[in-house]
Amino acid sequence: MRLSCLHTHTNFCDGQDDIETMIRAAWERGFASIGFSSHAPVAKKTGMTTGWHLSDDRLEEYCSAVRRARHAWKDRIAVFLGLEADYIRGLVSPADRDFQELGLDYIIGSVHYILSPQGEPVTIDGPLEGFAKLVREQFAGDGERLMRSYWEALREMIRAGGFDILGHADVIKKNNPDGTWFSLEGGAYREELEKTAALLGSELRAGRSLTVEINTGGLNRNKTPDTYPSLPLLRLLAAEGVPVTISADAHRAAELGGRYDRARENLLAAGYSASVFFEGRRAGRPLWTAENLED
Repeated sequence: MRLSCLHTHTNFCDGQDDIETMIRAAWERGFASIGFSSHAPVAKKTGMTTGWHLSDDRLEEYCSAVRRARHAWKDRIAVFLGLEADYIRGLVSPADRDFQELGLDYIIGSVHYILSPQGEPVTIDGPLEGFAKLVREQFAGDGERLMRSYWEALREMIRAGGFDILGHADVIKKNNPDGTWFSLEGGAYREELEKTAALLGSELRAGRSLTVEINTGGLNRNKTPDTYPSLPLLRLLAAEGVPVTISADAHRAAELGGRYDRARENLLAAGYSASVFFEGRRAGRPLWTAENLED
């Protein structure tokens, strides 16, 4: 099975290592490819200042740096240029024209923010204490309402399109240890999983090119005891025939390939026999090939 990681962050955003360090580490570990997916800029569109997005004025520099690295490493490892683009209703989307016109190899679409009941963008992917404060103060302690808001936003992004890979689909579970704010076993959560998997299946049957990542980032950074997505959603995705690619969501070189064994175990348990490997973009569409999980 060929190794790759398309969900990779560097010191252009919230990663710790530079592009060269990440590529060299991937090459030394026998990776066939690596793709860079810096957090796309949001400041101009949202007015928000964060410590983890690529700044608007460094976007061109980032794209040029990855393209130079691709040329320098072309005889050793395939290097791809991507972005991880946020969806925030009415503010920013992977489908935005400026992202689409960058000539990227791929876009990861992710939801890190939802709109509060007051209509303000709030992150669901920050520290645990911040999440708890969000539930208490913005959602009046109603964790289920916040959970449903996340899945609704994710499905809005899926319908809006503009991305090739769905990022860390069930990241909402990260800050809900022991079911503190909503039950991961309850009917409400299961309903959201089923709606999301059914939508992805419908989009694929309509001819949409779409892949979901199984992301080991939470495991690598001890944020969750499982992959994104967990088995319940993976089983639903498998039943819908949704292709899945393995990524580490690496923020430093040491995380490249981290816990891929667990990702393979979960995929096999969910009913998958193969993951998919990104070969590049052809005629405006991503090209994927199957990789046997048993190899």
